[in-house]
Amino acid sequence: MTFVLRAIAGSGRNIARAAAVAALAAMLAACFKSPDAYDAIPNDYRLRHPITLQEGNRTVEIFVGTNRGSLNARQRADVLAFAHVWKRESTGGVLIDVPAGTPNEHAAADALHEVQSILAAAGVPAEEMAVRPYRPQNPTRLATIRLAYPRITAEAGPCGLWPHDLGPTDVVAWDSNKPYWNFGCATQRNLAAMVDNPTDLVQPRGEVAAYTARRSVVLDKYRKGEGTATNYPNNNQGRISNIGQ
Repeated sequence: MTFVLRAIAGSGRNIARAAAVAALAAMLAACFKSPDAYDAIPNDYRLRHPITLQEGNRTVEIFVGTNRGSLNARQRADVLAFAHVWKRESTGGVLIDVPAGTPNEHAAADALHEVQSILAAAGVPAEEMAVRPYRPQNPTRLATIRLAYPRITAEAGPCGLWPHDLGPTDVVAWDSNKPYWNFGCATQRNLAAMVDNPTDLVQPRGEVAAYTARRSVVLDKYRKGEGTATNYPNNNQGRISNIGQ
């Protein structure tokens, strides 16, 4: 009889212990929130709208009239600037699209020779230039000579997406206390558009030689024991105020 009572008492303690564990688990479960789609959005705007490096095209259009087969001064400057930038940032050759079957077809063909001459004079090899005729989709629009080459570009976005309401109508987004989806997108997109060399966003540039002319002057003054500060002939020249004099 004593053994039976002890067994019953032990079972009662096990049941009580199991009940306590179950109650504690229920309390912890009440504090845990199941993840949803909004919780997967990162807080850092650089992770929501990352700047990515891609290969895109730089394009310049040359407008050629029907009765003009040569380039004007501004168009020559555009082609020359295009060639200089090509040497600095291109990842491939220059593709020249020339209109065909248009009213300015003959004028564009004549202007093409001048375009190729300017590119060659600026340092673009002949084997890096390819000519391709094209027919414009809109025959009423003035067809242009298009110069294009591939390059590395920085992109971010697109912006203007609103997967959640900013107001209290979307309870999940309102109670999460997280930044809204578009926060920081415009800044990232503007930075990607303004950066001169997209690879600067990934790695620093290599060091270049110092400006030896100024460095020689400063070191020579230091060797003689003279002051290395720059002395201007007239420090007051260009001032617009007398404050501090």
